[in-house]
Amino acid sequence: MKVIVGLGNPGPKYEQTRHNVGFWAIDRLAAKLSVAVTKAKFQALIGETRIGAETVLLMKPQTFMNLSGQAVSEVVNYYRLQPETDIVVIYDDMDFAPGQLKLRMRGSSGGHNGIKSIVAHLHTEAFCRMRIGIGRPAPGTDVIGHVLGVFSQADKERVEKAADAASEAALYSIEHGFERAMNEFNQVSF
Repeated sequence: MKVIVGLGNPGPKYEQTRHNVGFWAIDRLAAKLSVAVTKAKFQALIGETRIGAETVLLMKPQTFMNLSGQAVSEVVNYYRLQPETDIVVIYDDMDFAPGQLKLRMRGSSGGHNGIKSIVAHLHTEAFCRMRIGIGRPAPGTDVIGHVLGVFSQADKERVEKAADAASEAALYSIEHGFERAMNEFNQVSF
């Protein structure tokens, strides 16, 4: 089994915020696969499908961003998954310009509270990630205000394209492996 996790905050209040681009990618992947991500389980909304011989679970934690690790660890423990090979996490990253997509197989949280929570709950930094750039806050804007704010129209269009590319990369990684997905999709920019 493979689990593709998009990070975000639950509820309509946060749908269009920068912090929810992981949810955007899951929604696009769900649409491509004709899967409803609506079943409540593992403190998340999930949808299950098959890609070839692989069972794939799409997951949107409903724990709020800072507690994402609770939901991810529940699914990992329930299915006895290996984080380094069975989990892909898609999330926002301020270190990249809006619309940039970067993939990597492991690493630190980079200050991202959702990833900090996952690392703490899984006791490892070894899990695959897809980071969608959202840009840095404007001078005088705090980080929380930035990640919970909305994009300008131009940035939103770039980020939507990156979320779509992340969904394609996730699908590709299931079919061909994450390393090959990195070769195909890493550092794509819109």
